[in-house]
Amino acid sequence: RMWVDNMADTSPAHYLFQKRCVFYFSRHVPQDVRDHYKTKRIVFSLKTKSETAALKASRSISQRLEDYWMSLRLTKLDIPAQHLVREQRHYITTSNAPLLSEALETYLRLKGSNKRAAFSRPVKRISNEVIELLGNKPIDKYSTSDAAKFRDHQLSRGLNTSSVKRNLSTIRAIFNLTICEQGIDCRNAFSNIYIPDLDDVNKRKPIPLSTIRAVQKECCKRDDDQRWLIALLSDTGMRLSEAVGLHIDDFKLDEAIPHLIIRPHPWRLLKTKRSEREIPLVGMALWATTRILANSNETKFAFPRYTNEKICNGNSASAALNKWLRPNVPDKCVIHSFRHSMRDRLRAVECPSEIIDQIGGWTTNGVGNQYGSGFELNITNNWMKKILD
Repeated sequence: RMWVDNMADTSPAHYLFQKRCVFYFSRHVPQDVRDHYKTKRIVFSLKTKSETAALKASRSISQRLEDYWMSLRLTKLDIPAQHLVREQRHYITTSNAPLLSEALETYLRLKGSNKRAAFSRPVKRISNEVIELLGNKPIDKYSTSDAAKFRDHQLSRGLNTSSVKRNLSTIRAIFNLTICEQGIDCRNAFSNIYIPDLDDVNKRKPIPLSTIRAVQKECCKRDDDQRWLIALLSDTGMRLSEAVGLHIDDFKLDEAIPHLIIRPHPWRLLKTKRSEREIPLVGMALWATTRILANSNETKFAFPRYTNEKICNGNSASAALNKWLRPNVPDKCVIHSFRHSMRDRLRAVECPSEIIDQIGGWTTNGVGNQYGSGFELNITNNWMKKILD
């Protein structure tokens, strides 16, 4: 084995050795870039027996290695004067994928064409939050670390995990639709993002039955539209938006079994298909209905304070009702807690889970549950009467 090195101080080493008359290149990898390599030394055959050719190849290879190692070193350095760089709102790239803002337009055009602002408003808000935090990039240029950053930002704002999951689901849906529509070969960065379970601390609690009765008595004393709404929720287990958006014609007091109909309206859509249902009116819900109809004053809305032909303002109702309710219920109980309590009250009288799901408009698992028209009103009415005993 023979090493070939130029011994002059002004000339670079040529990193050659000879084996069976064939020249090989051999050079140690510098320590500061060694984590990019699997070995400490680069060794390979130059496939020549000519010293002149080997020297020429060695110089060329060494120079290319030096250039490459310099590029690796530069990537570890902070950009000089980075604080002076103007923030770029759009991501400059050769990607042919649409920007998130463009994907949002596609999503709203295809998914929201026949839906009201209640659908598009949160979609736009969440998309704009992503753009504000991460930039308006082509959708194939977002990374899972970007998605994790958005998750952490949402949690840092105090949102509970269910809200964060819902927001991530919205962004994920925008990405999925655009990827499928345009045949983009990329992974959805917002898929499979881990969300820690932090809701146990702030989990909504059901309202105890004794407290429900006390609240209902206060509703009778106050006897105004806000208390009618609370009384209606307390003995039906409806979602707040379902109740706030009721039309006067949704109440059926003249039927053999008094009940109300939950159905979509232009001013208030429903959460799921299972949300469309009939609920028997019993207890304080029946009292509230009589008060609502007696004071309708030719309005077609059950709660005109919060609802008109354009919008159903459930958020405003929630804020007002919770403000009154808070001193009258245990800690961590809110207006939505009546819905939790209704499920517990039906369980307490051993109501079958399928009937509970139908009364509350909850989705029932299993293909078989999608068949048929569900339970008759007289059956659900019997179970609702049992929770009053």
